[in-house]
Amino acid sequence: MSRQLLLMALAPLLGLFILGIGNGFLATLITLRLDAAGESPVVIGWVSSAYFIGLALGAMLNDRLLLAIGHIRAYGSFASLVAVTVLLQGLLFDPTAWFVLRLIGGWATVGVFLVIESWLLTAGDATVRGRLLALYMIALYAAGVLGQLLLGVTDAMGPTAPFMMIGLLASLSVLPMAMIPRVTPLIEKAEPLSPLRLITLTPTGVVGSFGSGLAVAAVYTLLPLYLQRIGFGVDRVGQLMAVMVLGAMLLQYPVGRWSDRHDRQMVLIGLGGFCALISAGILFLPLPSWGLAALLFLLGGGVFSLYPVAVSHSADRAPAGALVRMSQGLLLINAIGSTLSPPMISPVMTVVGDTGLFWSLGALGVTLVGFFAWRRHVRPAPVPVAPFSPSTPITAAGAELAVTEAWVQGALEHEHVEDLSDAVPDVEVAEPLVGPPPPDEPHIVYYDEEEDAAGASDDGDATEAVSRAEAYRT
Repeated sequence: MSRQLLLMALAPLLGLFILGIGNGFLATLITLRLDAAGESPVVIGWVSSAYFIGLALGAMLNDRLLLAIGHIRAYGSFASLVAVTVLLQGLLFDPTAWFVLRLIGGWATVGVFLVIESWLLTAGDATVRGRLLALYMIALYAAGVLGQLLLGVTDAMGPTAPFMMIGLLASLSVLPMAMIPRVTPLIEKAEPLSPLRLITLTPTGVVGSFGSGLAVAAVYTLLPLYLQRIGFGVDRVGQLMAVMVLGAMLLQYPVGRWSDRHDRQMVLIGLGGFCALISAGILFLPLPSWGLAALLFLLGGGVFSLYPVAVSHSADRAPAGALVRMSQGLLLINAIGSTLSPPMISPVMTVVGDTGLFWSLGALGVTLVGFFAWRRHVRPAPVPVAPFSPSTPITAAGAELAVTEAWVQGALEHEHVEDLSDAVPDVEVAEPLVGPPPPDEPHIVYYDEEEDAAGASDDGDATEAVSRAEAYRT
């Protein structure tokens, strides 16, 4: 990676890191403040879900503003709005007001991520895009770890100090982006596939993305509530949340390599079972503090790895020309799961108790294992064409730009065969390829079990011709 490219990427990465420090502990802070005020888990769940509702809305709408005013001005607008909503939360303590402010804050936050993703992913070509994405994730997760560690420090400074600190960081994050005199890239708008169409094309990807949204939102918003109610102070809660995020950062690459070398459906089955097993360990084992931290580290790695593996699996089976729209649709499915998670799981915590969080995560893991195993039986794994690339479920437009070279190459290899003599060099391309087979050759019928309901009729003739050519050669 060239020095010039690193300098170009420095500003958005630095802006993301600064804003991410505050954003990393805001969800934890809100959960702890509402619980300390005596609000029920149901109220806490709904206020938490407002942020994810804003994420989903922003993923669908914010690209229009970005295209209209450009990257730098869009970033400044979104970051300023994040600062305003957080500062207002410090001034107004009311669950209804916080619900509205969190919704607006989620909409603005996903706009910030949209600007940074599109800037980074168009800064270089396909040969360096994966490394830029890795730097993006490292900055995001490192900021989250540091933010959780700062939770106890800022909380000890006064009731409004944490909100002031987050607003301050959001405002400061504008400076790196605003001080760079460069022409910023443009992105193209692309509409996502409908949920019904996605379910038809990739049921495993849809369920995996939805389940990942449920699990990630639960650990971000309800795990702090569980930790505080079992006796940990604010400072210790922040440390344990930092350990969980650190596990998400460090374990995603090993899981990605595993999924590149094995059947991704088996990897998804393993991740679902792993999350269920860790949840059972937290429920039933008498854990010391360090033991709980170790299990939370592993839980973070398992939960946060579900989404990128599910997306990579979907790309393996995507029809030609649908990769971008499929990625966008899966991001929206993930956002829907994140929106529904707190209102679904918080009532379980009210009925069962604080351990209802891990009962829910365990049940989710078992459900995912059963579904993935059934899908693997129905549709065995094809040869992978899309290598795993770590990705954060944040924006739809960012996914449009994160399509890797291997995705495109894999799609092209299956889409068009312009010269059959090149595709099958041992076969003479002649009229018999499109006629009936010779009398002395057995009649072989080829069909594609993986062909989905969407159909791929555009390349059907070429694929059939290649199949017949291979049969003649045999």
